[in-house]
Amino acid sequence: METDLHELLRSLRVWDPEVTELPAFDPASAPADPLPLFTEWIARAAAAGEREPHTMALATADEEGLPDVRIVMLHGADASGWTFGTHAHSHKGRQLAALPHAALAFYWPVLGRQVRVRGPVSAAPAEEAHADLHARSTGALAAALTGRQSEVLGSLGALHRASEDAWERARREPDAEVPSWTLYRLRAEEVEFFQGDARRRHVRLHYRRTGTGWDRTLLWP
Repeated sequence: METDLHELLRSLRVWDPEVTELPAFDPASAPADPLPLFTEWIARAAAAGEREPHTMALATADEEGLPDVRIVMLHGADASGWTFGTHAHSHKGRQLAALPHAALAFYWPVLGRQVRVRGPVSAAPAEEAHADLHARSTGALAAALTGRQSEVLGSLGALHRASEDAWERARREPDAEVPSWTLYRLRAEEVEFFQGDARRRHVRLHYRRTGTGWDRTLLWP
């Protein structure tokens, strides 16, 4: 039976109360720096049952200024910035080389919350990228060793063979070097926290970096 997309979309609910809790958020109690609040929110999302709260949308732009976006995993967040990894020769790696700015978006529907982050991006030192990769799973190392990310793939068989070889090497050489693997760090210039409300009185708290700290403002939903 063919699905009518419009009918399907109209039938879907946002923030079904059976699976979603919309906690109160008082922006007056928010910290002066956005990082502690982000840490609190991602921990709350994990505790509430969000399966992959560390996944995020990463938006970049190519040399012509055309936008691109994909889902990646957050590797860390501290005073230096929000970090993620990829190959330097991937689409996003090349885009960041051409235009080193990006935006991140986290969405945790179990709590009706979003966090948006924008700022310049730089590559961390190679030793940090190596340590980050090798602190992860064998599968992560095997995927990195498979390489050729974003290149044209001739067949699934070619991927299978390359992946099997990479898995074997990852088990044999758990400290194998992957020169193209890069850890990128986004230094936040803007961070926005969005808390959904059942009556659509959503709370949006926007942080903007200044020379001495952060300015905080509320935005209309």
